[in-house]
Amino acid sequence: MNSNNRTYRATFILDNRGKEETVDQIVEGVKQVIAEVKGEVTNVETLGRKDFVRVTDKKLTGASYVQIAFSGPPDAPSNLRERLRLNSSVYRTFIQSA
Repeated sequence: MNSNNRTYRATFILDNRGKEETVDQIVEGVKQVIAEVKGEVTNVETLGRKDFVRVTDKKLTGASYVQIAFSGPPDAPSNLRERLRLNSSVYRTFIQSA
């Protein structure tokens, strides 16, 4: 681990409606994107499907949640958000320093 690397915990809300991809396949894709932004995944925790407290889309009232702990350079969170922005399988991304 590089001395400039920081640790992060990211929570992803995954949307696989109408897709043949499973949640595990989507998580593998997200892990590949983390590796592309020079991050190193340390832990993956599947939290399961949860209903939303505030529904913004009546067709999507709940989704699968996954937490991924990773380490990477200081610009990794912004690069990760930018790369996942157009990925329709990742509904929301929350990244915080651990």
